[in-house]
Amino acid sequence: MPDSTYRRTKIIATLGPATESEQDLTRLLQAGVDVVRLNMAHAKHDWTREVIRRIRTISQKANHEVAIMMDIKGPEIRTGDVDIPIELRPGEIFDFTIKPGADRENSEEIRSVDVNYRNLVNDIHVGDTVLVDNGLIRLEVREKHDAHIRCCVLTPGTLSSRRHINLPGVRVNLPSFTEKDRADTLVGIEEGIDFVALSFVREAADILQLRSFLKEHKSKARIVAKIEDQSAIANLDEIIRATDVLMVARGDLGIEVPFQDLPIIQHRATRTCLAVGRPVIIATHMLESMISQPMPTRAEITDVANAVYEQADCVMLSGETTIGKYPIECVRVLDKIARRVEEELAEDMPHPTVFLDERMKFMRSAVVMANEFPGSRIVTFTRRGLNAAGLSAQRPARAPILALTDSLSTLRQLRIVRSVEPYFIGPFGDPEKTLVRALDMLRDAGRIKVGDKLVIISDVITTDDERVDSIQLRTVG
Repeated sequence: MPDSTYRRTKIIATLGPATESEQDLTRLLQAGVDVVRLNMAHAKHDWTREVIRRIRTISQKANHEVAIMMDIKGPEIRTGDVDIPIELRPGEIFDFTIKPGADRENSEEIRSVDVNYRNLVNDIHVGDTVLVDNGLIRLEVREKHDAHIRCCVLTPGTLSSRRHINLPGVRVNLPSFTEKDRADTLVGIEEGIDFVALSFVREAADILQLRSFLKEHKSKARIVAKIEDQSAIANLDEIIRATDVLMVARGDLGIEVPFQDLPIIQHRATRTCLAVGRPVIIATHMLESMISQPMPTRAEITDVANAVYEQADCVMLSGETTIGKYPIECVRVLDKIARRVEEELAEDMPHPTVFLDERMKFMRSAVVMANEFPGSRIVTFTRRGLNAAGLSAQRPARAPILALTDSLSTLRQLRIVRSVEPYFIGPFGDPEKTLVRALDMLRDAGRIKVGDKLVIISDVITTDDERVDSIQLRTVG
């Protein structure tokens, strides 16, 4: 039987007005949140510093260190301000103004709105589709001029101020890591964040640019690449190999690609991450109806279950925990669904097709052994989290991965990895003495008991004082 005291799938909750107080944050952690996400699209630096310090303080009080993910805004195209909402009619000719105040042909008869990206006219082509406000309004480009882009309204709607623009299939030459992103990330680095989520990643070079920035500023934060447009899908394999974690950000992605392709892309991304040992997050609209309703829809329940069946590392909440009426209930719903599906998975766990280099073959041996002993635990020692992540990539059927580390930052970063329970043990020292100390700690924490089988990945010292990797099978005495 699977271990009912733990959940393999990790939960990410986005912080906002509904959850930022000390009381609500404490309840989030108690409900089972592993990672707290900060959405920097509208966040101020003073608020960011304040809530990061609050999260750390509450984590320490609760003796449950959680990871903090800073989600930076990335390149974004938006409409400008309008005095009153514009009701766009089917077939209407409408202009997106690139140079406000410039003369436009027939401007008296044609309504318009400004756009914040001045180079858009060079990126877009006649015949391209323009989607506004999460795809609710759809237009087609009919002409383009130096000062404006002339479109025909295909799907009507109400256009208000500062609406997001999507351009499916258009290669937009905006930088992936903007000046705002740099300023926000510096604040995160100073406060010791654990992850930086890079929005609208289009190719591996975008990730390498952020990695260079983090290295320059001596940050150990890991990178979460968000795939959100068609360029990312075309370069998916190289992005997965370049990043530390992948996020399938289904909000913008669901606008940029045909909706019937979205589940195929999610499945392919998850399978590829499993194959190369990268953690993967499924995000957006997981429990969208619970922003205003106390219970999820049946479709949402199935959607969450599907992410768990696919063996994703994390599921993520956005608006549900930032502005929703039932943020704690949302976390509990994810927890219940994940645990129930994991029970089923344990009975018929598919073996992932993992790229097996020498190190991964070693990890696979440990997982195969654990699978042979119902109720066993995998115990590993890890400084940077690589051992634990390698074991997780093998997706053990039942055994939890109890990861002992001497680094708090590694402990937090392991919160995002499926099946891993991280513990801080302090300096390692002599392997056998460290192992005894670790087993005492796990016994005191109630995670092991007399008679349990432990598959232990550790160092041993040979007669020549050489350290070698070992897999041990021990029974708790």
